[in-house]
Amino acid sequence: MKEIYLDNSATTKVYPEVAKLMTQIMLEDYGNPSSMHTKGVDAEKYVIAATKQMAKALKVQEKEILFTSGGTESDNLALIGTARANCRAGKHIITTKIEHPAILKTVEYLAGEGYEIDYLSVDNMGRISLTELEEKLRPDTILVSIMHTNNEVGALEPIAEAGALIKKKNPGCLFHVDAVQGFGKNEILPKKMNIDMLSVSGHKIHGPKGIGILYVGEKVKIKPISYGGGQQKGMRNGTLNVPGIAGIGLATELITKDLQGNRERLYELKRFFLQEVSKIDRVSINGCDPDKVEETAPHIINISVKGLRSEVMLHALEEKGVYVSAGSACASHSKKESSTLKSMGATAEEMDGALRISMSEFTTHEELEFALQALKEVIDMYSRFVRK
Repeated sequence: MKEIYLDNSATTKVYPEVAKLMTQIMLEDYGNPSSMHTKGVDAEKYVIAATKQMAKALKVQEKEILFTSGGTESDNLALIGTARANCRAGKHIITTKIEHPAILKTVEYLAGEGYEIDYLSVDNMGRISLTELEEKLRPDTILVSIMHTNNEVGALEPIAEAGALIKKKNPGCLFHVDAVQGFGKNEILPKKMNIDMLSVSGHKIHGPKGIGILYVGEKVKIKPISYGGGQQKGMRNGTLNVPGIAGIGLATELITKDLQGNRERLYELKRFFLQEVSKIDRVSINGCDPDKVEETAPHIINISVKGLRSEVMLHALEEKGVYVSAGSACASHSKKESSTLKSMGATAEEMDGALRISMSEFTTHEELEFALQALKEVIDMYSRFVRK
């Protein structure tokens, strides 16, 4: 059976070159980079090379790159580490209502530690209001965390404008951006955008799972949240995951090689899919105007099917070889409603019937045509049992 994988926001297929490099490291260059013998020195070279690759892509200094176990750890370290290091300056933190659980759960934890959390609302396209951000900024605001690209509907937040606003109103306030869904699809330059910390995950960019980075500007006050052997200057302790580090470095180099070309091709595919899916009975589009796809992420599409449950459609599509998501993969086993769609004003029925289709540079026009036909067949089949 033909397989059409359209759940790339959950995870991506690893580049063959990345898999080959990691295999070589695991089988041949398997030394511990902390060891002083030749095996250790050889392993350290991979870490140095990956650090250069990440720094080059972000146009930052190599010393500002920290390797983590993924986006969740990067988010945790950014929020908890800076909150603890800057608590004397204030205990007020601002984030949004549509963040990934790695942010929302972490600020909930910080609230229990005595920090005051303010949440920015979003419009029906999932975008924050800069006016609201300005109103909520205070002299004791020590941290603002806003995602670059929403993982459910693909909303692009005004990161550069937010960064400029934060530094103008409160220069001492730190700005963190969760770029797990945005990196590799957009050019993100922390220095230019007034971003103090940036989270990236390897498995969203055709790299391995279990590896990520946190960019930390050299002037940022941050404390470690784990303790051990002093690796990475004591900021993130533990034996370095050399295969993963080399993997994310090479994946970054490969995915940014033709960033603009890949973006344009994905937008073409997205435009086609939205135009065709809007013709299917019962389908509505969430968070995107088909005539303004460039105002959203190039790879994420979110639709709702009236009267049908997303879980039912997901498994029916799977039987046809089409893999999509019923929402964020990190929350897919939860019965809770989507905080993103709810914040955007979606109805209970729209949330209940929401599907996320997410593409990658490997996605083809033919695959989308196949998926559209499968979706139409599933909707036609189940609509016979649903009241109009």
